[in-house]
Amino acid sequence: MSDISRDDVALYKAGAFVADAWHLLDDDAPLPDTGHVLLSVARARAEAPEAPRGLHIGAHVTAADDVSDLAPVLDRLEVVAIAFETFSDGRGYSSARLLRERHGYRGELRATGDVLLDQIPLMRRCGFDAFEVAHAPTRRALEAGHDVDVPLYLQPLGNAAERPAGARAWARRPAISGA
Repeated sequence: MSDISRDDVALYKAGAFVADAWHLLDDDAPLPDTGHVLLSVARARAEAPEAPRGLHIGAHVTAADDVSDLAPVLDRLEVVAIAFETFSDGRGYSSARLLRERHGYRGELRATGDVLLDQIPLMRRCGFDAFEVAHAPTRRALEAGHDVDVPLYLQPLGNAAERPAGARAWARRPAISGA
């Protein structure tokens, strides 16, 4: 997203575009006493425990980062922003699922970078609840109320509640009685 100005990005959450107080802090920039900052994974892990309480801390995760590194400081992080550097890179989906399901993260999970309208329902399913939208057609569609939903997924999540509606034959077969 380096070629996109911060002014060209809009934060979409809870069905509307909202003001965004968070900004990405460079690793060599001093940590402020107050404000809303996103830190790299390494810096968030190192500095979040000792950061001033007036400072709102979040982490910025790239595709190369291991989100498990954030586990010790997740209770201090208000936002985890996961970068989708290209449309075809799906590692952000896995990072989101790991944060929500394995590590129990309950704060805001934000998708950044190459976020398109058709991806949003899939991102929500993985745990995202906020989206930085730079793609102009996606922004226009959301502004016009065309927030999409996918009513049936072909790959179940693996939990008992969704498995019967899945498309996999083994999940739809009735149990064999007397077996």
